Order: sequence, then C-alpha cells, then structure tokens
Amino acid sequence: MLGAMYENGGNTTHRFLDGHPQMFVYPFESQLGTRLVQDELSSMFPVKYRWPVFALDATPYQDYKAIIDEECKVRARTPNVSKFRNSPFDFSDDERCRLFEQYVGKSGRSRAGNVLAFFRATFDAWKDYKRTGRECVYVGYSPILVVDAEKILRELPNAHFLHVVRNPWSAYADTKKRPVPLSLHHYMLGWTLNQYFALLIKQKFPDRMHIVRAEDVMRNPYETLGAVCKAMGLEPAESLRTASWNGTPLEEVYPWGTIRRATPEQNRATGRELSDEERAEVRVYTSQYLDVFDYQKVLDEG
Repeated sequence: MLGAMYENGGNTTHRFLDGHPQMFVYPFESQLGTRLVQDELSSMFPVKYRWPVFALDATPYQDYKAIIDEECKVRARTPNVSKFRNSPFDFSDDERCRLFEQYVGKSGRSRAGNVLAFFRATFDAWKDYKRTGRECVYVGYSPILVVDAEKILRELPNAHFLHVVRNPWSAYADTKKRPVPLSLHHYMLGWTLNQYFALLIKQKFPDRMHIVRAEDVMRNPYETLGAVCKAMGLEPAESLRTASWNGTPLEEVYPWGTIRRATPEQNRATGRELSDEERAEVRVYTSQYLDVFDYQKVLDEG
C-alpha cells in the first residue's frame, strides 16, 4: 500500500509504479474505507481513505458495497461524469462484485481477506488491463493511509507500506488551488500527523515500512523507487522512469493528482508561490520535521 498527505506526491509516485512488470497497480485511488470507520482520527481525515471496518453480521455482498472506492465506481458506473472519462477502462463493477463474493466465499470473511479479494477481483474484472504475466504484487494508494499503516502491516504479514513526503511549502501551495482548500492550520496538522505516523511505524517495521521524498521521486524515479523495489525483492524496472496509465505514458499526472509536471524545478516554483508570511508560518508548524527530511533549504536549491 502507498500513502501520502494530500498534494504530497502520492498520485505521482503511484503513476511511476504503474507499468511495472511485477505489479498489479490499482487504476485510481483505492479508497478502501467504509462508513463504519470510527476512531480518534475520523474527524480529521475522510473515512474513504482509511483502512476499512466491516460489520460483524454482514455478508460478502454487503462487505463489497461498504467499500467506498469512489473514483473507480464512478468511472465504471457513470463514466461521463468521471474526471477519468477519457482514459480507456473496460471494467464492470458488477462483475467485480460477483468475483469478490466468490473469493470471500471460499476464503471466509476477514478485513485482510476482504481487501485481498477486492484487489484480486479488480484486476480479474479489468478486461483491457495490460498484463505481463509476471505480476506478483498488488499496489493500492490512498491519501493519509499511513495513519493505519500499523494495522495493515500486522494484518498482512507479507505487505509493505510506502509513504511519500513532500516539502510542506510546495504541498500547501498546491492544496490552495483546490476549489475549497483547507486552511493552513488544518493542512499543517494533517501534514505533521502523516510524518509522525510514518516515522513511528518505520521504527516498528523497519524492513516493511518505506519512506521516500517526492523531491527524490521527481529527480530520479528509477533510482528512488528502484531502491524500494529491491527492498521488496522486486526488480527496478525501466518502467519506473515514466509516469503512466495502464502502461501508456502520461504527459502530465493530472487528473490523477494536483501535481501536473513532476519535475524538481516545478516543485520548487510551486513552493515559491506562497507569500513570505505564509512560508514563515509553514516553517513554524513543521519545524520538528524539516531537519529529518532535509527540507530546511529545499526551495533555495537549483
């Protein structure tokens, strides 16, 4: 699983992983959460991005319907209103549901089992997915999912988690471009919580929790993500050099994410869009993490 705070390069990294010959890479944000997620973080982050909770008395069909998975279901069921409507996608949500019921019926219901069945059913129902025949890893992505990384790594002993962090100035400058942006205070609270959980879980699962900077992915995706692949026992494939959709190169990552041009120059230029006052305020909010991620002078580079 892949996670990142909003506008931190999660979608960008996800698109660079797309096309890897050993990976089944989910087409959109996987949004595995359900409306039954209820904890101390429920008021902070949308439940669609969280690790799911299923009703004890539910059926496999009800489990499937509980998974929010908004981006994929909208593209499958009402393609003309989807922001991905121009991306070819031969996929039936109803067929995926039937496959999910079949797989869970054989394995039995559990949170981890339901998630595995969901990914397996997705790729079995995706008819124009470009397979290599070598796929052995499922890759999903949800923003802020790092807050649940410990649950994921405990419940799925073979799983790995990849967290992406981006300098807070460029990240906040991009989130300000949303139609209804978060306030600086709200955004920075989320940004710092994501880094707190990432570093905490890295201590607990040093071999299966991986952290990369978006800046390094942009600078050299092959080198940066290739190192993660090696740590997982996978090859650093040439496909890592290019962001793609189902193996087709993308000129820009949008609409998968806010970042259009994933380059170091554009990243720094985005951060410099903030006013001096905003930059100073961001620095105060994130001061305890700037040395950890070598971000003290990130906007001055180049």
